[in-house]
Amino acid sequence: MHHFDFLGKAKFFVPISIALVLISWLLVIPSVRGLNPGIDFTGGTEFTVDFPNPVSTAEVRSVLASIPSPIDLSKSVIQDVAGKNRKVITTQLDVEDNQDTINRIESRLKDQFNVKDEDVSRRSIGQQVSKELTQKGWQAILLALVVILIYVSWRFRLRYAVGAVVALIHDVSIALGIFALFHIEINLPTIAAFLTIIGYSLNDTIVIFDRIRENIKLERKSSVFDIINKSVNQSLSRTMNTSLTTFIPVIILFLFGGSVLRGFSLALLIGVIVGTYSSMYIANPIVYGWTLKTAKAKKHK
Repeated sequence: MHHFDFLGKAKFFVPISIALVLISWLLVIPSVRGLNPGIDFTGGTEFTVDFPNPVSTAEVRSVLASIPSPIDLSKSVIQDVAGKNRKVITTQLDVEDNQDTINRIESRLKDQFNVKDEDVSRRSIGQQVSKELTQKGWQAILLALVVILIYVSWRFRLRYAVGAVVALIHDVSIALGIFALFHIEINLPTIAAFLTIIGYSLNDTIVIFDRIRENIKLERKSSVFDIINKSVNQSLSRTMNTSLTTFIPVIILFLFGGSVLRGFSLALLIGVIVGTYSSMYIANPIVYGWTLKTAKAKKHK
């Protein structure tokens, strides 16, 4: 078994993590960088078009710009689907107020590029629905954190629960910061990926916590510092094997899953890396520091 001083190195990694989280929160602010929500959260209409021949994004933008519309259609998001003459065109047109414009876009694309009826599909989400999806998306993440806090407090102790939740907030914050930095679209699959990050990171953390609890009972004469370090080292092989076997399919999904799954797979990729790190260098230092403060408080009494 390896004997790495994980807890001793935390004094270097914790400040780095705090800085990364603060930078991520700063990037999420709209006036600084802001997130890039998809039509799931903003409302709008998305066209998926299979062109008979290769068509450049500039040509599609030129056609969109020539269509009368209450918004500038030339600024629509246009994504290429790898390996096909397919483009996904996302506009901010609300289906409830702009049905004529939406129909006009579809007709113009068909006429201009000789696209068949069956090769054009569209998906629209109204403003009210998008607001509800936004609220429910954030509610799902917050509810998950609260339930985890309660469960881990009951299963272990409050100090373990706080350590686990802080590690999860750390993971999701950094993922959001990266999405804001590169202005990657956030949609419902991305929210699902964030919830998966929470579950994945928590799984690693709980395994280490369980080992700490067992070692505290078995080695009453050892210091808490040594017990935590030993517990992380005992779980290291299992943690690395799990992370590696998860990382391989996720990186394949990221590379070959296409633009539709790019945000989902990127969130998972970040979660695997940051979640493994936070289980060792974020959650455990919190448990250690809390335990020391509790011990000092008992001595003073």
